[in-house]
Amino acid sequence: MINSITIDEFLQKAEKLPVLDARAPKEYEAGHILQAQSFPIFTDEERAIVGTSYKQQGHDPAVLLGLDLFGPKMSQFVKEATKIAPDKEVLLHCWRGGMRSGAMAWLLSFSGFKVHLLQGGYKAYRHFIQEQFAKPRSIVVLSGFTGSGKTDILPYLQKLGQQTIDLEGLANHKGSSFGSIGMPAQPTTEHFENLLGSELMKLDADKPLWLEDESITIGRVTLPHTFYTAMQEQPTIVIDVAKPLRVQKLAHEYCRTDKTILEAAILRIKKRLGGLATQEALDAIATGDMEKMVEIALTYYDKAYHFQLNPKKQVFTLPLQTIDPEENAQQILTFAKTNNLL
Repeated sequence: MINSITIDEFLQKAEKLPVLDARAPKEYEAGHILQAQSFPIFTDEERAIVGTSYKQQGHDPAVLLGLDLFGPKMSQFVKEATKIAPDKEVLLHCWRGGMRSGAMAWLLSFSGFKVHLLQGGYKAYRHFIQEQFAKPRSIVVLSGFTGSGKTDILPYLQKLGQQTIDLEGLANHKGSSFGSIGMPAQPTTEHFENLLGSELMKLDADKPLWLEDESITIGRVTLPHTFYTAMQEQPTIVIDVAKPLRVQKLAHEYCRTDKTILEAAILRIKKRLGGLATQEALDAIATGDMEKMVEIALTYYDKAYHFQLNPKKQVFTLPLQTIDPEENAQQILTFAKTNNLL
């Protein structure tokens, strides 16, 4: 049995049923529905061959070539699908909901599966994700100099009943030259959007959302333009933490990092630091003086922060005397309520 369903129905069912992505592995790696597992009808090489045939010879020869590639693998597809879904009910999609998912849906249905096929395929999902970024919502942006502990504060705001999204956590990057240290590989921008859109779907759009201030790029990923623009127009709370506290915090974090990684991070901002400051930072790393290295790096990042803050329309400054995230979260929430930001 094959049942064609909308993206809303598909995502509701995805909470309980296995999701099979019939696209090629490279397509899946570039971005996928979060619950989906790769179940490619063609390898990357086979997809390229069929695509070339379609362009050079037309529809019918390409279909026949696709069937030649698909046929010998049909038995294995059914066996693998049965392992994934012993109850023989699955969700299935390809790029546009066309021939690839259609062929796989026919095979699985013929083999006794109940198949829910996504109308419009992954392309419909991507449209759905993009719609999440354009929805009007109340946002409070948490800003401050590098080392202020903004990311650490978000979980404590959540404990206090606030809605938060950790953009750097989704991007697997902390946003600076040092931002990849200790983090997994970054997703593609496409998949970052999928992750962000999925988080937004879980939230109440009528309640405030707390986000850490970011530039439009976080490492190698880019924030959706409409979403980034909305962030610039919302109230921003700048937490003012003394530089010695920030230096101490960052030095403690970096003291466990391999020196060659720190050296590479400094060299990436060499042009902005200048030759003398760069050499002093490298010398500090060599001697294990992490506080000196951090202090030198912050001369650049503090200047960059002022540039990032300039376009914002509503800025509120809150001095903080500690780096303790739990205590600071409570102060920030009180400050936001006092200033009618929630």
